[in-house]
Formats: sequence, C-alpha cells, structure tokens
Amino acid sequence: MTTLSDLADAHEFIGIRWSSGPSPDEKRTLELARDILDFIFATGQSYRFEDFSHHLQEGVESPPQGLTGLSLRLKSAERFFERLLQPPPTAGEAARIHAILEAIRFVATTNQYEALDVYLKHVESHGPPFVVASFETPGEAESWLQNHPHPPDPARILIGDRSHDVVHDRETNIRRLPRNRDIHDYLAELKQVEPPVAIASFATREEATAWLWEQPEPATHAWVAIAGDLYLAAYYPNIGHRALYPLSMIADADASA
Repeated sequence: MTTLSDLADAHEFIGIRWSSGPSPDEKRTLELARDILDFIFATGQSYRFEDFSHHLQEGVESPPQGLTGLSLRLKSAERFFERLLQPPPTAGEAARIHAILEAIRFVATTNQYEALDVYLKHVESHGPPFVVASFETPGEAESWLQNHPHPPDPARILIGDRSHDVVHDRETNIRRLPRNRDIHDYLAELKQVEPPVAIASFATREEATAWLWEQPEPATHAWVAIAGDLYLAAYYPNIGHRALYPLSMIADADASA
C-alpha cells in the first residue's frame, strides 16, 4: 500500500530524474507526473487516494469522449514508470515509483480526466492558487465544512478574498479553516514575473466586478486599475469563481505578519 508520505516523497524522485538531463519526451512525462501528484493534494483527495491504494483496483474505465489525448498521455506515463522498475531499483526508489504509478492509476480508475485537464490548464496559465470552493462569509464556509460528509484535505478555499486551508483529520474528525498567505505570496511572485500593467480601468470596484463577471471565460489572471489602484482580476475555472485582489494586499500582509 502506498502511503501519503510515499506520495509526497515521489516529488523528490521526479526532481532527481529531472536533474539528470532527461530528453524532451521524458521531461514532459515527469511534468505530467508532478502535476498529477499536485492535483491529488490540491483537490483534497488524500484520503480518497489512501482508500484507493488500500483497495487497489485494476479495472480502468474508458476515458470520456474528447479527452482521449490526455488519457493516452497518462497511459504513456504509466508505461514509462513501469519500465523504471526494471531492473529493480532500490527499495526507496521503488516505493516512489509505485506511488507515482498509483497516482496515475487513481486518476484513470476514478475517471478524473476532465478534472485533471482543468487543473493542468490552470497550472499552465500560472493562475492563482487552486481552490475547491468559495464563500462570501466565514459562517457559510464553516457550515459547509461541518456538514460536509468527507471534507477535502488538504485543500484551499476562499472566504471573501482571503485564502484558507481546509484541515480535516479523519480519525478525530477535527475540522478547521485556518488562514494562509497563498494569495499574498502569489501576488508577490506575479508582480515580479509579470510587472503590473492594467488592461482595463474602472472608477469603482463595483464597475470592475460587473465587468469581470460579464466575461464568459476570462483569463485566469489579469491586472486592472480601480480608482488608480492596481488589482488582480482572478478567475477560477473549476468553480466558475471570479475575484479582485488589490496589489496592496502584499504590503498589508507583510505589515500584519
């Protein structure tokens, strides 16, 4: 059985293979494996994966129509990592390879091609930190958490324009929503790699919000100006949510740290 620790440690194995100077094809395979591992955690499926690994299933459903390319990529990645088991690697390497293989098979067997495809596109677009839900108020979020039969863990949600972790311990049933700095860190990084240049200007936040929600499929992120101040217009395709984050959040978060 693959443990969650094995799943997390598999990143190290991918990093070692990456540093060895792989071919372009192998790089793409390693990137896909890395993103599949991240997908499982970002979508809060650690316990679901753990159950899958404990009761490992062999039958894989046919991929949904229109996503054949992605299913073939997963099958190709599966064959690549199976080959790495011959000749037998060290016990530590074998555990990490098996973790990657089970992660690939988990996505395929649970027929999550579409969800993975959405996640991959979000990552490739350098969108904001992935979240599984959004709420207007803490009360709404707390009600969702306490009434959820199987809360996602680990995962992120939005409460207003603030990012929170979802914490659920299955053994004790402890459930919490601590704040995190993910939006702050994302804005700080984005400011460096994509210097803010507003693509649109608005007199009020209400006007900017109306404009953002009128877009059927906006970019995952774009800079806008509201009353002269810079904001990031963010879009979360997996939940259809849109948000406006003031660039001043960076300074505000640093001041309160």
